Amino acid sequence: MMAPMSARELVILGSSSAVPTKRRNHNGYFLRWDSHGIVFDPGEGTQRQLRFAGLSAHDITRICVTHFHGDHSLGVPGLIQRIARDQAPHPVRAAFPASGMRYWRRLRRATSFGDTDVIVEQPVSGDGACPIGDKDFTLTALPLDHRIDTYGYRLAEPDGWRMLPERLAERGVFGPAIGRLQREGEVRNDAGERVELAECAVVRRGQVFAFVMDTAPCANAVRLAEGADMLVIEATYLEEEAALAADYRHLTAGQAARIAAEAGVGTLVLTHFSERYETGDDARFTAEAARWFDGEIVLATDLATIPLPRRRR
Repeated sequence: MMAPMSARELVILGSSSAVPTKRRNHNGYFLRWDSHGIVFDPGEGTQRQLRFAGLSAHDITRICVTHFHGDHSLGVPGLIQRIARDQAPHPVRAAFPASGMRYWRRLRRATSFGDTDVIVEQPVSGDGACPIGDKDFTLTALPLDHRIDTYGYRLAEPDGWRMLPERLAERGVFGPAIGRLQREGEVRNDAGERVELAECAVVRRGQVFAFVMDTAPCANAVRLAEGADMLVIEATYLEEEAALAADYRHLTAGQAARIAAEAGVGTLVLTHFSERYETGDDARFTAEAARWFDGEIVLATDLATIPLPRRRR
């Protein structure tokens, strides 16, 4: 049985870029979203990092790969083999760029093992939004601007309603009728009057999580991050290496912050740092981002847990 989950939080499994360092593993991010557990970009060593974080294969319900560079996907074989070995009973949906199907197939069955049939492939393609349905949220993929086909992901919860007790009382809606009003959108009160949901409730905005990896600045990065409560985004370089970032189609911390500011993000999580930077450089990333973004800035560190911020009204 899958372990029950109720929190919404991000666990950083790795925060380096192409080369892991002593303190930063290759990429890997676990998003706990109620009963869902989504692993984004499992780089090499992700299976071991999950153990350090107290997570198991049974916690995983989805895998999302942005592209098939090794630091974002070499952990796929170990992850799937662990899911098979531990006999996860539920479907594990796997999204990845369709153009990289040959790489996915090689990674999916990289070595001999007792396979599993719970992996459900969901390749994404095209230049527009690619929605991946789910009963609890919509997962949307959009192409980014990197050296190979790369997609970012946006998880959006549907808007709901927050009931207003004083308005319910004024309109004479009590007890089981409140539940019917929420489900059906209208009820009749004891006086026979028609009462609509909008009279007794206000919209409760659904939470949004965005994940943007290897890309040059582009419109789709902003679209993915639009109004997100949390944006996880690469910040491979500092501004002094902007030319290098452009050559490799990556972002600087300042560029990532400008995307967050334009998109109206709540919490900005910077990650995917080049191995050239040491511990003493951490404050430089934060300071550079703060020049452009005045919201909460979090510098990713391996095995840190970052709660999603409270939903914004």
